Parts: sequence; C-alpha cells; structure tokens
Amino acid sequence: MLTLFSVLTALPAVLALHLLEPELVLPVFSLVLFAEAAFAVILARLIPIPDNADSITLLDLAGGFTLIGCAAAVFGEPDQAVLFLTEQGDPRPASRP
Repeated sequence: MLTLFSVLTALPAVLALHLLEPELVLPVFSLVLFAEAAFAVILARLIPIPDNADSITLLDLAGGFTLIGCAAAVFGEPDQAVLFLTEQGDPRPASRP
C-alpha cells in the first residue's frame, strides 16, 4: 500500500511539472490528489476490510491524498502561502494612546 501511495502521489507531480506552466502545477496537483482521495474512499467502501487491520488501509491512503491535496491548494495561492510562511502575530504589544 505504501508503494501504491508513493507512486500515485509522485506520478501526477512529475507529469504536472513537465506538462503544465509553473503557476498551474500546484492547483492541478491538488485537484488530482482530491480525485485520488475520492477514488480511494469509493474503493474502501466497496472492498470489505476487517476492523482490526494492522496494515495501511485505503482510508489511510485517502487521508494522505487529502492532506497533501490541501497543502498543494494552500501553496497554490501565492497570497495564502505568504500568510502561512510569515509571522502571524506582532511580537510587540500594541501601545495604547
């Protein structure tokens, strides 16, 4: 499962880097990962898995795809990336007049 997750995550990234313009890579990568997450959830619902499964399940893959897709969506918008990477609070207390 981990190999499948790695291939399904890396392959769209490599294809997007080579086929798209740079400003479109992260938004398209995000959409592809959300589609993969939806597909993994559908497969998880169709394939019965015991509740005590010790290995990685399709729902785990769906969660990983969603998490990476959300990160790509956030960093796909330059203003959102700047807000995320800059300091959010002022270290000095506000002075009152």
